Amino acid sequence: MGKTLIHEHILVDFIGADKISYDRWNKEDVIKRVLPYLEEAKKAGVKTFFDCTPAFLGRDPLLLKTLSEKSGLHIITNTGYYGAVNNKYLPAWVKDETAGSLAQRWIKEYKEGIENTGVRPGFIKISVNEGKLSELHQKLVKAAALTHLQTGLTICSHTGKAPAAFEQIDILKSNGVKPDAFVWVHAQAESDKSLHTKAAQMGAWVSLDGIAWGDHENYADSIIRLKQQQLLHRVLISHDAGWYRPGEPNGGQFTGFTAIFTKLLPLLEQKGCTAADTKQLLVINPEIAFTTGIRSVN
Repeated sequence: MGKTLIHEHILVDFIGADKISYDRWNKEDVIKRVLPYLEEAKKAGVKTFFDCTPAFLGRDPLLLKTLSEKSGLHIITNTGYYGAVNNKYLPAWVKDETAGSLAQRWIKEYKEGIENTGVRPGFIKISVNEGKLSELHQKLVKAAALTHLQTGLTICSHTGKAPAAFEQIDILKSNGVKPDAFVWVHAQAESDKSLHTKAAQMGAWVSLDGIAWGDHENYADSIIRLKQQQLLHRVLISHDAGWYRPGEPNGGQFTGFTAIFTKLLPLLEQKGCTAADTKQLLVINPEIAFTTGIRSVN
């Protein structure tokens, strides 16, 4: 995988699951707008790029395949469903199907490819609202657990603050999946940094992934704190950047994928991080976190 960005977005369409379709964007227009940003990331040394846009929010496997071929980056897409924003991006059948049925849909994408494209997902992406999980969101987490146990794909969950993260870890464990298979996405939203420590000590991955949007001192301090606690090996970093938006002129404002290299790493160096620490964050940790393999409690 080499140097890896584990949480980025090429295109996101916020129209909703009931209205979204591939004809809402022109692939050539998206490629023309986005390719220079991918080439810029490659010049910064990036080799692998995880696109975290899920189904019904703008996931487009053939678009990603074309951009991968044109940029030379290894672009990885996902399977799973996004429950946050009060279920706006969930297809209608999620309400009535069991966790097992949902898992079978995701497992099929892994085994057979997404929608006859031949493109297979490299990880699971789900999403939950903050606070105590609804029954529906508990079902998404259980479906992710069942999918992991059949595929070995890592589970990334858009989460935010800690209560929902720890509830998800409990659900995964009760369904036979170790915390090692779970990425706490947007962990930077949690102000109590001791909970980052707790999750990392449990074996979960603490993902600090909004680095494109500023607050670099806070990110650096969180990373240094975990390094001092001998937990740097459970940390993932990324930008959560990009976001070509269908329906907006020229896809709207697009944010590039280089703030880690131009803003964060110089700060970390000032605070005592070494080249080995940088390699840990951008090469070693992503490789370990996303290697396909079943991580069961048994």
